[in-house]
Amino acid sequence: MRVLSYFNTALKITAQYDGKMPLQHYLKQYFAANKKHGSRDRKQITHACYCYYRLGRALPNQPAEERLKASLFMCNSEPAEWAALFNTDWIDNWRADIDKRIAFVALQFEEFNIGDLFQFGQALSAAGDVTAFTVAHLIQPDLFIRVRPGFEAAVKQRLAAQSIAYADYGAGCIGLPNATKTEGLFAINREAVVQDYSSQRVADFFALVPRKPQLKVWDCCAASGGKSILAKDTLGNIDLTVTDIRPSIISNLRRRFAEAGIAEYNAAVADLSKTLQADLLNTNYDLIICDAPCSGSGTWGRTPEQLCFFESSRVDEYAALQKRIVSNAVTRLSANGYFLYITCSVFERENEQVAGFIEQQCGLALVKKELLPGYDKKADSMFAALFRRPL
Repeated sequence: MRVLSYFNTALKITAQYDGKMPLQHYLKQYFAANKKHGSRDRKQITHACYCYYRLGRALPNQPAEERLKASLFMCNSEPAEWAALFNTDWIDNWRADIDKRIAFVALQFEEFNIGDLFQFGQALSAAGDVTAFTVAHLIQPDLFIRVRPGFEAAVKQRLAAQSIAYADYGAGCIGLPNATKTEGLFAINREAVVQDYSSQRVADFFALVPRKPQLKVWDCCAASGGKSILAKDTLGNIDLTVTDIRPSIISNLRRRFAEAGIAEYNAAVADLSKTLQADLLNTNYDLIICDAPCSGSGTWGRTPEQLCFFESSRVDEYAALQKRIVSNAVTRLSANGYFLYITCSVFERENEQVAGFIEQQCGLALVKKELLPGYDKKADSMFAALFRRPL
């Protein structure tokens, strides 16, 4: 029975996986070494592995077989081919409503506690709904794209022509089923960018920055450059500088900017955890975007292995790094300039506490701060806080 083979292979993989590399990369290596698995096999085995880790640290005393079955039951709205693994009682109680599936699992296992799925609830930002955020980890997030100005009608026409269902959230934000193949639907980065719903909401903070004929903008932890492209599309004519600690990232960013049609910008490799070099970034900026390195806890719906392998002590390490980066970056902020602090974390120590540090230790005035929850839209969750340097 093929489904039993999927099940047993997933058990084998999860028994061997140690969390030292992203699960996505581990699975890629596993399938490269085990070429007997066809495309459908790989898809189903991958799905089962991800379901397993969506259970987090719940049901710790149950055998791996029972944990995997419970996770498949809770993570799938209908049995489909997994039905062959379950007895009649489970099949009869398989409901589309996820809360009912969770309740049924709780009846089967006295030790089951939904709070064990995400064990860091006490560290969540105050504005977060712990229960809703926790349950959302059992659901595969959607794929989100942001259609760039001038291309919305064309992209939507192509989606309709391919009979691809999508959710339109306005302002060019489109939600697609996670497995959607985007090849041929749009020119990547030129017509549309892959960017999560909450990440796109950062545009609301850009809108609070007063316009100038040409704002000087520094994206100081630029990574793939998504926030820079968003700033270009939102703020118009900007004098853009991008930096990152990793040379390979800057190289990839240059390729992405070329695809996006962004030709005029400055780029450099910079370690902002250390004092800035005198000859680097020897100017001040009207807007500094600091999408700081973080735990990524708001994105664990996409990387659920973190629910099992992340150590809480790392939150303090990230918070200390964030404060060092911020302290160095704000030295390049103009008088009356704006500083935008962003994380894809849901932890208060990385969010509100660092925002408090920026106010108290860096002397900036808070304009707006907000946890950007995505768990009600099958999206990531983020935090953003905008500050202004007084004249």
